Amino acid sequence: MKPLARTLLPAIALCGVLSTALAGCATPVGPVEVTRFHLPNTSVLGRGPIRVEPAAGQDGASIEFRTYAAAVSQELKRLGYSDALPGGPQGTEVAVLSVDRQTFSPGERRSPVSVGLGGSTGSYGSGLGVGLGINLSGPPKDQVETRMSVMIRDRATGQSLWEGRAQFAVRADAPLAQTSLGAAKMAQALFKSFPGQSGETIVVP
Repeated sequence: MKPLARTLLPAIALCGVLSTALAGCATPVGPVEVTRFHLPNTSVLGRGPIRVEPAAGQDGASIEFRTYAAAVSQELKRLGYSDALPGGPQGTEVAVLSVDRQTFSPGERRSPVSVGLGGSTGSYGSGLGVGLGINLSGPPKDQVETRMSVMIRDRATGQSLWEGRAQFAVRADAPLAQTSLGAAKMAQALFKSFPGQSGETIVVP
């Protein structure tokens, strides 16, 4: 029995590892659609202090907005910017952030029972070949769609130097529907290969 136990233990451990890996692979991730625009001269981007500020109509004090702002700020620092600290230099550029999240149903709720008539040539029910289909899957799950836009402007003139928009939708019960996970994923996708090709729309998996 002891040799058998020694054989089973590694196998059990391996199964646990595989189960964890498969569970991770099954996590819905939702591709992010990204579009960027910028001026021909991008040499002024990616350097100096910059502050993330809310766009008009955005609640900059909300926890949700601050989560997205922190994710954007982290990506900007990765690109070469530095934080514009309170009381310190404001910097020549500002990143204006807008976030919109909506929950919606992917389609109208249909009857779980559908009847199809084949070969009908006259009034209702006069044809042959009546088929009965029963939909047991239930109504589709609600979706959460998130849209985020960032505009990097010249602080003095207000001119837009770079603008990016990102959006994605996942099931409401998916991990990425959570603000903390979704914010990081969207910010990473938005600034992927910064500044990007102006006018091009890409899909980041």
